[in-house]
Amino acid sequence: MELPFPTDPARLHEELAAFQRKVVDGLGALRLPGPVSYGSTPREAVYREDKLTLWHFQGEKPPTSRAPVLICYALVNTPWMVDLQDDRSLVRNLLAQGEDVYLIDWGFPDAADRWLGLEDYVLGYLDRSIDAVRARHGGGAVNLLGICQGGTFSLCYTALYPEKIRNLITMVTPVDFHAGDSMLSHWARNIDVDALVHSFGNIPAWLMNHVFLTLKPLRLMQQKYVGMVDILDKPGEMANFLRMEKWIFDSPDQAGEAFGQFTRDFFQANKLVKGQVVLGGRHVDLATLTTPILNIYAEQDHLVPPASSQALRHATGSADYTELAFKGGHIGIYVSGRAQREVPSAIHAWLQVR
Repeated sequence: MELPFPTDPARLHEELAAFQRKVVDGLGALRLPGPVSYGSTPREAVYREDKLTLWHFQGEKPPTSRAPVLICYALVNTPWMVDLQDDRSLVRNLLAQGEDVYLIDWGFPDAADRWLGLEDYVLGYLDRSIDAVRARHGGGAVNLLGICQGGTFSLCYTALYPEKIRNLITMVTPVDFHAGDSMLSHWARNIDVDALVHSFGNIPAWLMNHVFLTLKPLRLMQQKYVGMVDILDKPGEMANFLRMEKWIFDSPDQAGEAFGQFTRDFFQANKLVKGQVVLGGRHVDLATLTTPILNIYAEQDHLVPPASSQALRHATGSADYTELAFKGGHIGIYVSGRAQREVPSAIHAWLQVR
């Protein structure tokens, strides 16, 4: 049987020496790209409250859409995956299609935010951000684009305030938190979240990052850094790599109360798909949701399995429901070349006829 690695000592020594030279020569190249950043599209802050900032993006041409699009991202990362760089930007491509785009940046919670709950985020910050956008556009309803946990928030909000939402778009959004094969869901279902929050207060970003990395430890903690050696002499590719690394590790802490509520009610009790979520004394019943919905999921998503998102089809009461499957993963749906070609144009085409 032929082994998949060289057994000749001379050849093995040669390959190890070549690898070592590439690493040594490439160490200097790590300094060449300079500081990397994300959020490349011109924008202005149009509303601020506590840690939250509501951004309005400026495209190269005036928008032609009939209603603005507000992006609601998850709490667990900064929202700049949707505007990572010029050639990997959902925001920039939506603007090019003629959409008028806003984004909620939740900011970085600190000890003062320990007791912020889901009602504060969904019925407070999200509601007031939507009202701020509506006020800038004559008081009409907006198009809401919810991503991952932000999509779950958007479903809850739209079920409670349907008059404020013209169309709802959900991307890689969990609905049935027990559907599909998700290690994250299994872990979340079996932790003592009350003890965790009691111990930490706010959940540290480093802990959340460690959890996500250990979902795919070989790929996310070893293979990608070995592969990085091959691009050390390519400043452009290194800048892209470092930009992604910066986004991954530049994460906010999680407000303790909201984290505990979301884990208990959504991951553990699976209340959303059961119609048992209560916010502000009101039940969130997806069966009463009649707003037009475009539900986009990723076929290779290891965080939100397709079955978890597809559960929305049978949970919602909307007669205008559309599903779009993307051939990629949870992050690729924003930054891959395929995503840049397919996703913004699909969103725009769907909105255009509504």
